[in-house]
Amino acid sequence: MISKEELVDLLNNDIETFNSEIKNIKGGADLSETDFSNITLDGAEFNNADLTSSSFADAHLTNVKFEGCDLSSVDFTRANLIECALTESVLNGTDFSYATIDYCNFSDSDLAGAVFQGADLTNSDLSMAENLNACRFDEETVWPDNEYLPEDFDTQYSDDLSSLKDDDDYTQTDY
Repeated sequence: MISKEELVDLLNNDIETFNSEIKNIKGGADLSETDFSNITLDGAEFNNADLTSSSFADAHLTNVKFEGCDLSSVDFTRANLIECALTESVLNGTDFSYATIDYCNFSDSDLAGAVFQGADLTNSDLSMAENLNACRFDEETVWPDNEYLPEDFDTQYSDDLSSLKDDDDYTQTDY
C-alpha cells in the first residue's frame, strides 16, 4: 500500500504515475490534512480521495479532477482553478475566498457552508450544485451568468446572521 508521503511525492514529480496509483486505492486515497499550498498541477486526478482539511491555498490547478471527493474544510483561498471538475463531491465548509474559479464544474456537489467571499466564479457551472443557498459570499463575489446557477439561487449579497445588528431605536430597560 502506497503511503500518503509517497502519493504527495508522485503528485509533485510524476502526475501520470500519481493518477494511476490513486485509481488503484480501494475506497479512495487518504490525503486529509495535507499541505498542497502554492502547488502547480495540470491534469491530476484525485477521484474519490479524502482531502478533508487539506490546503490548496495559492495553488494553480488546471484540468484537475476532484470527482467524488471529500473536500470538507479544504482551503482554496487565493487559488486559481481552471477547467477543474469538483463533481459529486462534499465541499462543506470549503474556503474559496479570493480564488479564481474559471470554467469549473460543480455538478451534484454539496456546497453547504462553502465560502466564496471575493471569489471569481466566471464561467463556472453551479447549476446542478446542491445547497448553494447555504454558502457564504459577499458583494465582491463574481458569479457566472444565471444559466450556470440553480434557479432558486439569489446572487444579491445580503448580510448573514453573523452581521446581525441591533435596531437603532432599541433602548435599554431595567428589567
